[in-house]
Amino acid sequence: MHPDAAPRADTRLIGLPVEPISAAAFAPFGTLIEPAEDGKPFGPDEASLELTRGTPRFYVMRLKRRDKAFTHITRHLSVTQCLAAVGGQDWLLAVAPPSDPDNPDGEPDPAAIRAFRVPGTVAVALHRATWHAGPFFDAPTQDFFNLELADTNQVDHHNCLLDQRFGLSFRFES
Repeated sequence: MHPDAAPRADTRLIGLPVEPISAAAFAPFGTLIEPAEDGKPFGPDEASLELTRGTPRFYVMRLKRRDKAFTHITRHLSVTQCLAAVGGQDWLLAVAPPSDPDNPDGEPDPAAIRAFRVPGTVAVALHRATWHAGPFFDAPTQDFFNLELADTNQVDHHNCLLDQRFGLSFRFES
């Protein structure tokens, strides 16, 4: 977010249609990682990871349920991020294409934000600098496998407050 962004009193709520995720639809934002037989050679349908800018961290992240609406979106400039639900539950993710990936003050295009329903049987790998909001889910808590860098949460969270910058908030529409 730009430092001169001021809160806007005219925030408009945008209904965000939820699409079923597919490799083609998700390609501008990252890679859909679907189950494959053991021993399958690496191919273009798998994630190319950027983990060279720090120490990789793979952990189980526990999240609490939130209202299925958001006013901020974030991205990580130093790493691709991989997410998958533990336990096979579906979840929702909003994304916008990576823009100006080396500029910490870059902004998303609100018109390009899309929402996906992600089955609990797949994972996603977000391209470096892909804007994202979520995961969102129905259970009181949900665990997720998360692959990022050890310090992503401390030094590589670049947020845009959509309500303050653009006067917009978003709500998932099923």
